[in-house]
Amino acid sequence: MLDYLISIVLTAGIYAIFALGLNLQWGYAGLLNFGHVSFMALGAYTTVLLGMHGVPLPLAVLAGMLLAGASGAFLGMATLRLREDYLAIVTIGFSEIIRFLLLNWSSLTKGSFGLFGYPRPGENLVGAMDYNLFLACLVIAVLALVYALLELLARSPWGRVLKSIRDDEAVSMALGKNSFSYKVQCLALGSAIAALSGSLLAFYLQYINPNNFLPLETFYAWIMVILGGSGNNRGTILGAFLLWGFFSGTRFLEGYLSFSPSATSAARMVIIGLILIGLMMFRPQGLLGDKEELAIGR
Repeated sequence: MLDYLISIVLTAGIYAIFALGLNLQWGYAGLLNFGHVSFMALGAYTTVLLGMHGVPLPLAVLAGMLLAGASGAFLGMATLRLREDYLAIVTIGFSEIIRFLLLNWSSLTKGSFGLFGYPRPGENLVGAMDYNLFLACLVIAVLALVYALLELLARSPWGRVLKSIRDDEAVSMALGKNSFSYKVQCLALGSAIAALSGSLLAFYLQYINPNNFLPLETFYAWIMVILGGSGNNRGTILGAFLLWGFFSGTRFLEGYLSFSPSATSAARMVIIGLILIGLMMFRPQGLLGDKEELAIGR
C-alpha cells in the first residue's frame, strides 16, 4: 500500500507541474494552448537522449526546458498577433507534428519501440527498492519550487500585466504595455515548465515512447486547471491530486464490477465529464478559484 501511495504522489506531483505551466498560460494570460503535451514530450526526449550520450542530467533537463521554451516562443510569435483561436489550432497541429516526428524518426528515438535503460538522478546512491520514494521527494521539492516561482511572478508587476492582458488587452496596450511580448514570454515559460514535468515523467517511467504523449494528456491538464480554479496555482495542484486520486481509487472497484477494463476506463471519463458539467453549473470558478476575477476576465 505504501508503494502504491508513493506512486500516486509521484504521478500527481508530475502532472501538477505539467498543469501549472498550462495555468500560467491560460489562467493568467488567457492563452488557449491545446497542444501542451508536445512540450512535455520535448522535455522528456531531450533529457533522455542527452543523458544516454553522457550529458549530465541537470544540463540535459535544462536543455529540454530551453528547447521547449524556444518552441513555445516561436509558436507565439507566429500566431499571437492573430485571433486567440489561431494559437489553439496551431498548438494542436504542433503537438501532432512532434508526436509523429518522434514516432517515425526511428534512428534517433527508436520510434514505437521507445527508449529505456537511460540514466536517472541518484540511481547509484539509492537502492532500487527505495528509488520511487527518493524520486517522490524530488518531485515534491521541484513542485514546491515551481509553485513558489509562479506565485512570486503572479504577485509581481509582470504577473499583474498578464492579468490585465487577459481581462482587457486593449486597455493594457493603451497604458503602454507590449502585450505581444508579454504573451510570448508567458507561452515560453509555461512550455519550459511542461518540459520539466516531461523530464521527471521519463525518470519515473524508465521507458518512454510516443504513446506516452497523446493529446489526452493535454485534456488531463485542462481538467486539473478547471477543477482547481483557473488562475489559482494552489487550485491547480489540488486539481491534479484529486484527479489522480480518483483514477487510482476507482481501480479498487474493478474487481467488484462486471465491466471490461476498457469499459471501466470509459466510465471514468464519463464520470469526470459529469463532474465538470456540474462544476461549470454550480461553481464555474473551480474549487479554489475567485468568482469575481473569473467574471471580470471572462
